[in-house]
Amino acid sequence: MPLDPQCRALIDAAAAAGATPFDAGDHLAVRAAYATTTTMYRHATGDLKSVLDTSFLGPAGEVAVRIYRTHSKAVGTQPCLIFFHGGGWAVGDLDTHDHMCRHLAHGSDAIVIAVDYRLAPEHKFPAPLEDCLAAVHWVIDNAAELDVDPTRVALGGDSAGGNLTAAVTIALRDSGGPKLALQLLLYPAVDFTADNESITENANGYLLTRAALEMFTDFYLPNRAARSDPRASPLLSNSHADLPRSFIQTAEFDPLRDEGRAYAEALMADGCPVEYKCYPGVVHGFARMGAKVDAGLTALNDACGVLRETFGLVP
Repeated sequence: MPLDPQCRALIDAAAAAGATPFDAGDHLAVRAAYATTTTMYRHATGDLKSVLDTSFLGPAGEVAVRIYRTHSKAVGTQPCLIFFHGGGWAVGDLDTHDHMCRHLAHGSDAIVIAVDYRLAPEHKFPAPLEDCLAAVHWVIDNAAELDVDPTRVALGGDSAGGNLTAAVTIALRDSGGPKLALQLLLYPAVDFTADNESITENANGYLLTRAALEMFTDFYLPNRAARSDPRASPLLSNSHADLPRSFIQTAEFDPLRDEGRAYAEALMADGCPVEYKCYPGVVHGFARMGAKVDAGLTALNDACGVLRETFGLVP
């Protein structure tokens, strides 16, 4: 498919400005640029019952979370999506993905709990993973107080958040931890050793460049040997059996496209139920761009539909 005209407009605007948010160099400048784009990408979302900022004690201190509740008519405990934001393990926070979480909560009629895990390079691998794993245990351990149904808990995230979702899901399986209902992976990074067609084809010109991917990898995994650790690269796990249902979304003009497809194939090969969808014409991060890219809203609505189906909610 040709490049989506709305994505082309964003790429042209970035080129006219002389840089993309990922080309700033140092992590503090990248964070600031990434946060700035949120005001441009934030779309209107449905009304929610409440949005609460709180925290829990993680492995190295307090971890902030944001809890989104809908005006659900259901009686009793509610299904829950625990969401890990993207941003290359080094940028992003509760605010950069607030509009996505609001949309997912409203559209799925589930509680959404977003996790503000520690960021690299101040906190390198496996610190973000440890915070995300701790968040799942906190939700399950406090399910009654949170009004969460512990049998209907899904994990989800975009890009780096998709990586963390996949890694946490495998860690829970391997430790005999809580059973998950679904893992939702939006254009995930799942193999730091990958050298495939999409990385080559989409290395430049589509906002997220191969050079930016390497920059983020250096922030998160400066030890090159750690890049083949399955906890960092879930695709390299010895087994993908006995994992929950998965919905994997990728973008056609994304360096990470083929990693997402390969992960879907690995899960299916080991007998896991998987739905895979590559969205034509769009670039990495498009689901965060709902105010500018219509396909981003389509992807979020698709995710909401899968969540509702998984949770057994009436369409």
